[in-house]
Amino acid sequence: MTSQTDYHPVPASSDEDRDLVLTRLYDIPREKLYRAWTDPKLLVRWFAPAPWTTPEAEVDVRPGGSSRVVMRSPEGVDYPNHGVYLEVVENEKIVSTDAYSKAWQPSEKPFMTLILTFEEEDGKTRYTARARHWTVEDRVAHEKMGFHEGWGQCAEQMAKVAAAL
Repeated sequence: MTSQTDYHPVPASSDEDRDLVLTRLYDIPREKLYRAWTDPKLLVRWFAPAPWTTPEAEVDVRPGGSSRVVMRSPEGVDYPNHGVYLEVVENEKIVSTDAYSKAWQPSEKPFMTLILTFEEEDGKTRYTARARHWTVEDRVAHEKMGFHEGWGQCAEQMAKVAAAL
C-alpha cells in the first residue's frame, strides 16, 4: 500500500472558501476503498482516528438513505454522527450531508456536506474527501479541530482495511 498526500489550500476569495480537502493516491482498487466506506462491518474498523473507536455504524447507501456512525473517545464518550446520502455512484462517488438526520428530517445544526470520490489514475485510485461546510466559520472550526491530521489518519486506516480485502 502506498499513498501520496496532496494539500490544496483554498483561496479565501473562491467559491470554495468553505471546503477542506484531503486527497490520497493509493495502490488499491477503488472498489475496495468504496467498500470500506459502504460496508458497516468495515467502517467500524477505521472511521475514527485512533485511539478513538467506532463502536457502531448503520448505513443505507442510496440517495435518500440515512447513516448513523458513532465515534467513541478514549474516555468512553460517544459522539453519534447522523446523515443522509444525496448521491451515490457505485465505486466512484458518495455525497452525504448532516443537514438531515434521517429521511429528510432537518438536523439541529447542519455542519457540512461530504463529497467522496474514487477515481482511477494510472492504475491506482485517487481518493478525495471534500468537506463542504455551511459557513466559513464552520470550516475554520473544523480545520482547528484537526481536520487534516484526523482525516489523514483515518484515510490511512481505511487504506489498510481496504488493502486487506
